[in-house]
Formats: sequence, C-alpha cells, structure tokens
Amino acid sequence: MKRRKTIRIGIITDTHGLFDPAVRRYFKSVDHILHAGDIGNRSVIEQLEQIAPVTAVSGNVDNCEQSSFPSEAVLDIAGHRIAIRHILYEGGKMTKEGRAFLEREQPDVCIFGHTHQTKTEWFGKTLLFNPGSAGPKRFKFLRGIGLLSLCGAEVKPRLISLPDKARHS
Repeated sequence: MKRRKTIRIGIITDTHGLFDPAVRRYFKSVDHILHAGDIGNRSVIEQLEQIAPVTAVSGNVDNCEQSSFPSEAVLDIAGHRIAIRHILYEGGKMTKEGRAFLEREQPDVCIFGHTHQTKTEWFGKTLLFNPGSAGPKRFKFLRGIGLLSLCGAEVKPRLISLPDKARHS
C-alpha cells in the first residue's frame, strides 16, 4: 500500500516589515509558504524564499501596484483549493467583499490576516485560518504563525505562538 505524502505549508501574515528569525525554525521543513499580506518590506519575502517557495498577497499597508503582489490568490495544492486574501474580517465581522470572495472561489481553505487575531473556524465547507500577526507586537494580541498539513482529504491547521519580541539572528 502506497503511503500518501503530507504537504506542509507555512502560514504567515501581518509581518509589517519584520522577519522574525524564529520563523526559520518552524518553517524549515515546509513545502510552500503563504503570506496573507501586510508584508511591509520586500526583504521579508526574500528571507522566506530562502526557506521555500512563497505565494503572497498584498495587504492594506502594501499598495498593491507598488508591491507587485495581487490582492488575492487561489492555488491548488495537493488537491486542495486554497485561497489567500488579506482582509476577510473587519471589526469582528466578515466583510461583504470577503463573503463574495468565498462564494465566488469556493475554496477548501481560506488564509487571511488583517485582524492580528488568530482564527480557525469553518464557514460552510471552507476552513478559515488566520495565524495572527508575525510582525511587531501590537495591541494585546499574541504574535504567531501557522502550519497547514495536507494529507489526502485531511487538512490540519496548527497555530504557533511567537515571543512578544523577535530575537535577531
């Protein structure tokens, strides 16, 4: 019997120009990295690209035209339709645009950011996953990143807390 390979995806958002060296340790064996916007500085993407291929979208601080990243993206990874969009929620509620995006794309998983709050919940048949902010600590929220494991039909999200302050390498 052939064993299915697990695909591991690193999930990061709201870096706001900060690349925390701790990310390397958690993402060292990922197959792909998804950045859900508010990148803040191209060097963040360059550091992530040293670990694995990166797909990124621009956030509200990135200026879509200047960043060269689209505002949303949809990928097929290991038979799963994965959507990425920076703003899905605002003020504690799903936005009209976010809902329309989910209805239009009908992804299995939607990765998002913007709120700096972790979220792992189902919206119909779509897993919504926000790992929180990996950038400088803001508000009262914990800093974090995520891992998404895909094995056959199974999708497993995992939240990883980062220290309040990045340690420089």
